[in-house]
Amino acid sequence: MLPDPPREPVLTLPPALTAYVALIAVIHLRVLLPPELENWTIDVFGFIPKRYDSTLLNISFPGGTGAKVWTFFTYSLLHANLAHIGFNVLWLLPFGSALARRFGASRFFLFMAVTAAAGALAHFLTHEHAVAPMIGASASVAGTMAAAIRFAFVHGSFLSFSRSDAESAAKVPALPLSRALRDGRVVGFLAVWFAVNIIFGLGSISIGTEGATVAWQAHIGGFFAGLLLFSLFDPVPRRAIVAADASSQDMSHRV
Repeated sequence: MLPDPPREPVLTLPPALTAYVALIAVIHLRVLLPPELENWTIDVFGFIPKRYDSTLLNISFPGGTGAKVWTFFTYSLLHANLAHIGFNVLWLLPFGSALARRFGASRFFLFMAVTAAAGALAHFLTHEHAVAPMIGASASVAGTMAAAIRFAFVHGSFLSFSRSDAESAAKVPALPLSRALRDGRVVGFLAVWFAVNIIFGLGSISIGTEGATVAWQAHIGGFFAGLLLFSLFDPVPRRAIVAADASSQDMSHRV
């Protein structure tokens, strides 16, 4: 008898992204805690701009001085509900997968932390006295989207017309930012992304929890961090960049 053919895995997510999503899912089990303890976790690990207020009307928040540091990162691992998690994971699947394959686990996790901090900083600068905690991975998700478009449209990558396998598509040489911004598809992606976030901001669209709205300024902070800091994390050499750019430009003319 012939041996059974090897089974193809149902999911082919890179281990780093799988671990990140699993961590978010495990942390969300906090909803099983008593309401008082669940609210405490939000106050201790959520990002609260008012926590940094040094005025005489300062409010004391749980977590002390340490929370002023760790909440720049920990807020991104907390989510309001399953719909909130599902929305972020949905966008992470294409962009986060490509980035995790390209960066490897250590760089990917560090990148997610840096873009989360950038999102928190943007939220703080625009909501300096806000008492409501901000939670969710959206700033980091936006950062992965911005970083991925630095190479996503290059010939052979995952959004090009001539895609390679997942591993090869994630390792194509990226375009310098100045050249990427001359690609019509990149510019179109940026325009749509910013338009959607502006609509979210002007409309104060809810995320499904009463009184909670989308922190779109944090999205933009994470996005700019991912776009501008990509080169600091990128391990792929810029070899044959001229040829890659020519292919990208040629493909853009065919759209």
